[in-house]
Amino acid sequence: MGTIGTLLQALAFYMFAFFAVASAVMVISARNPVHSVLFLILVFFNSAGLFVLMGAEFLAMILVVVYVGAVAVLFMFVVMMLDINFVELRQGFLQYLPIGGLIGLVLLAELLVIFGGWAFAPEATGSVAAPTPDATTNTHALGELIYTHYVYLFQSAGMVLLVAMIGAIILTHRNRAGVRRQSISKQLARRAEKTVEVRKVPTGKGI
Repeated sequence: MGTIGTLLQALAFYMFAFFAVASAVMVISARNPVHSVLFLILVFFNSAGLFVLMGAEFLAMILVVVYVGAVAVLFMFVVMMLDINFVELRQGFLQYLPIGGLIGLVLLAELLVIFGGWAFAPEATGSVAAPTPDATTNTHALGELIYTHYVYLFQSAGMVLLVAMIGAIILTHRNRAGVRRQSISKQLARRAEKTVEVRKVPTGKGI
């Protein structure tokens, strides 16, 4: 039974990893932004499955609830509702390609440093990791660390997100030329005789 369980876990890992990588490739290669967002949601779901296999069920839940339930769905609705000219967006692709390649190389170098540290000095990761008691679950240990040792950093991150949310609301409600705004008070105050015109049409004749 132990061998079968290990085999099933390995198959599940490779299945989630394959779909996650394939979906990530489709995110950057799909021409339709709506399709890219749908593939991004698939990436998040498969990454959540990988987190569950590694025992990080709290991160899997956060990935599904926050990224899939809020960020990805909101981005998809924004892309579908806004009238965006994607032909003009693709015209500056070659112009920003060197900057994007440079950022990609920096990220690749950082990943190589991280994985190289795990391979050449595995004892270094144990010195910076917080010890977790055996009787404590992963979610309990993570919550205890966040709300005790890192409570000020956690509150600071919440304040930054609050300021970003207020800024987004202000930018959304700013007055722009050529955009008609809805006034609830004017809609409720208007009378029927100002909005509806009743005409008597003779029989057999038009207006």
